[in-house]
Amino acid sequence: MRLSEKVIIVTGAASGMGKAMAELFAAEGARVIVSDIHKEAAVEVAEAITNNGGTAHAVETNVADEAAVRQLLDETLATYGTLDILVNNAGIMDGMEGVGDVTDERWERVFAVNTTAVMRLMRLSIPVFQEQGHGVILNNISIGGLNGARAGAAYTASKHAVVGLTKNTAYLYAKEGIRCNGIAPGAVETNIGQSMTNINEFGMGRTMLGMGLNPRTAQPEEIAKLALFLVSEDSSFVNGAIVVADGGWSAY
Repeated sequence: MRLSEKVIIVTGAASGMGKAMAELFAAEGARVIVSDIHKEAAVEVAEAITNNGGTAHAVETNVADEAAVRQLLDETLATYGTLDILVNNAGIMDGMEGVGDVTDERWERVFAVNTTAVMRLMRLSIPVFQEQGHGVILNNISIGGLNGARAGAAYTASKHAVVGLTKNTAYLYAKEGIRCNGIAPGAVETNIGQSMTNINEFGMGRTMLGMGLNPRTAQPEEIAKLALFLVSEDSSFVNGAIVVADGGWSAY
């Protein structure tokens, strides 16, 4: 039980990588807050975890809403009394637009979910971690945060921003028992593609050139195992790292 009695928030936990993380963390003894914008799906995941002998509580959260993010932390503290680990997993895609075509609406929506929400949850969690003298943050950055040819301008920029936020946080709070790392998965079988609308033909054509280099698509459970390592004490000296898990895709 590598996470015995640890309280963990996982955003975007009703499906895909977030769901796999929530299930694995619970199996390792954690008390998991299953946070997702889709309430019914989040409740199903939490109930399944509970039925399998784990501990979980579902919270409906639109991470783009500042009040909802604050409610998420408040409900976590009210339910379990503390917070040990924050996993910022929720995210949306853009429409593969280049900067010449991206609209303000698209840009602001993608940044609201992928970047600003991450910052806000981290900002709320840091005081809790400081008071108790320990805490772990894990941000799901994606390979789009390290490369320029995996998505459109808005998604790419939003994830690059979280790389900087992750490293800055890791450095500034390292002496307070707080660690902050990121994972950069490549292609994973999730439903994030459903968040893509009005696909830009030019941008999609350019980014698809690199898809032929992708060795394979990962299962969410493979990424969850990496996340488990990074949120557990097994990685106690890993801080400020962005760990790539893409099957060798970016090695080309």
